[in-house]
Amino acid sequence: MIDTSVFKDKKVAFCTLGCKLNFAETSYIGKMLIDNGFRKAKKSEKADVCIINTCTVTEVADRKCRQAISKMAKNNPNAFVIVIGCYAQLKPNDIAKIPGVNLVLGANEKFNILEHLEKIDGQSDCKIFHTKIAEIKNFHPACSQEDRTRHFLKVQDGCDYFCTYCTIPFARGRNRNATIAETVCEAKKATTEGAKEIVITGVNIGAFGKTTGENFFSLIAELDKIDADVRFRISSIEPDLLTDEIIDFVAKSKHFAPHFHIPLQAGNDEVLKLMKRHYDRQLFAEKINRIKATMPDAFIGVDVIVGMRGETQERFDDSRSFIENLPISQLHVFSYSERPNTKALEITPKVSDKDKKLRSEILHELSEIKIKKFYESQKGKQVQVLWEATERNGKIFGFTENYIKVQTNFDKSKINTVTTETLGNIEIIDGEIIYNKK
Repeated sequence: MIDTSVFKDKKVAFCTLGCKLNFAETSYIGKMLIDNGFRKAKKSEKADVCIINTCTVTEVADRKCRQAISKMAKNNPNAFVIVIGCYAQLKPNDIAKIPGVNLVLGANEKFNILEHLEKIDGQSDCKIFHTKIAEIKNFHPACSQEDRTRHFLKVQDGCDYFCTYCTIPFARGRNRNATIAETVCEAKKATTEGAKEIVITGVNIGAFGKTTGENFFSLIAELDKIDADVRFRISSIEPDLLTDEIIDFVAKSKHFAPHFHIPLQAGNDEVLKLMKRHYDRQLFAEKINRIKATMPDAFIGVDVIVGMRGETQERFDDSRSFIENLPISQLHVFSYSERPNTKALEITPKVSDKDKKLRSEILHELSEIKIKKFYESQKGKQVQVLWEATERNGKIFGFTENYIKVQTNFDKSKINTVTTETLGNIEIIDGEIIYNKK
């Protein structure tokens, strides 16, 4: 039994880097700590405990994590500093060397954080608690909330794909999930707490069900039955797991938004093979075209990696041409990053940093063209806007079902409400396209 009295009025501060899944898990851990006596530190206060949830998807991500850890330790000089997340799982010894760090918890141990916090008195040296990734079997559900209008519901963790460029299976382990019944229960709980939008998130959500004998389609079908004023978004889903059945269901569902985020990674089949992806570009195009055939106004975001080892100029040009002809809405462009112990390091030729930068710029420009074209196609349409809490320059912002950002004059009463609006004129603010309501 944990003596929670030692936590009473202790101030805790969080820093989360990386994906939506990390935010969901930080929120879960935060709620657990607050339920056991902690309170969240105000911006003006020094924290007693600092928790940094890390990412390690690229070398840039690693660097940002190191900077965030150092900053938290410096700004809270007497705090007990704990580092969790993917970077903590993959490189615990490197993190332990950062001045100010007291505790490093691996992928399994981060959910037992209360047990570790109970023993912190008098600890001066940095300790590491770390389970081999192959031994991690447990699934911990989580749903973020806090200051967000949107909630992020963790439905799945881990990945069995082992793409040649990726370290995520080594950081999060194999595919696993809770049951549909348990997951729906978490979603219902979020709606009772006021959630108007829930984003379904995980590492490889389309693989949901492997550990329970269920499947992702059955999950979304059950979520759609929830009797509440809420909409769901499907976050990143692999194209080979995005079945026609799922697409057709979303098109006719009560609660699911016409919004898809699908990783392509490369539009050239030779590069896809080098990456050990589970599809070719023909299948990818078929999925995009089916979405547009059933949901013409759907927003489709696509991930692409540039500069992968083996991506010759000819292969890049072929990839760019393929992407240019897809009816998608936006690209999320990432430069390939060398990750230790990945199979991609065995591939040649290596792409220079100069070429990576140039290719990234080319696809970013293409993305700007795509998203502007999509936004312009929506002008004058009547939409449902969920208004968020953020105020900027006297404006309030919200998102439509198909993920168009809308602004109007700030009105506190609008926060976390859905209103019917007509899309008026486009403005570009800090490089971001935003619609004014008519």
